[in-house]
Amino acid sequence: MQTDIFKELFPLFDAASAETLEWLLAEAVERDYPSGRAVLMEDAWGNAVYFILSGWLKVRFLRSQDATTLAILGNGDFFGEMAILDESPRSTDVVAFTPVRVLSIPAQKFIQFLFKDPQLHHRMLQLMVRRLRKTNQRTQLRQQVPAVRIATVLTGLADAYGNKNESGIDIFNIPVQDIADLSEVSPEDTTKVLDKLKEKGWIVVDPKRQVMSIANEKQMSQLATFR
Repeated sequence: MQTDIFKELFPLFDAASAETLEWLLAEAVERDYPSGRAVLMEDAWGNAVYFILSGWLKVRFLRSQDATTLAILGNGDFFGEMAILDESPRSTDVVAFTPVRVLSIPAQKFIQFLFKDPQLHHRMLQLMVRRLRKTNQRTQLRQQVPAVRIATVLTGLADAYGNKNESGIDIFNIPVQDIADLSEVSPEDTTKVLDKLKEKGWIVVDPKRQVMSIANEKQMSQLATFR
């Protein structure tokens, strides 16, 4: 992959030199996964960092026979870096919602890359702080009504990974249970809220294409910021 294309996909590397990026990409391997496949098992955390070139995935917390969705990731994002930095075991895995293509970089090579580029070190810390803030915001959302929680989840995904077009902002048509997990709303109440949003025309779902469109971005954003 060309370094300029990689930078465009992953702003984390904006400040990295072409030479350093070429060294890193020479160690990277592109991998394809079908929908439903585990991209990263719980016992494989810490082996590599994965950069999402295309597709949608979910990060799940595993406990006994139960799995709870913790996050949904799309193209331009990455995962696996935390396990490398703290070297602790994980009770989570990453599963593909759709066909996915990722670029994997071995853990030790990525660590060497961090030491080579102090600016990247700083950018990585900034991103980790941003993710921590999102976790804190999710905790604060527990005080809000279900509609606000769900609107916040959907608009957040649209902002991060959505494809904007004339009909709205397209995201993957996330299953009800996963939206329920992310918003910490029961599946029954999640279904009711989604049905209401469809009735209002604020979201439009195309099951055949597996697409949910945020058709009324303004109203959804206002609902998400309602306090």
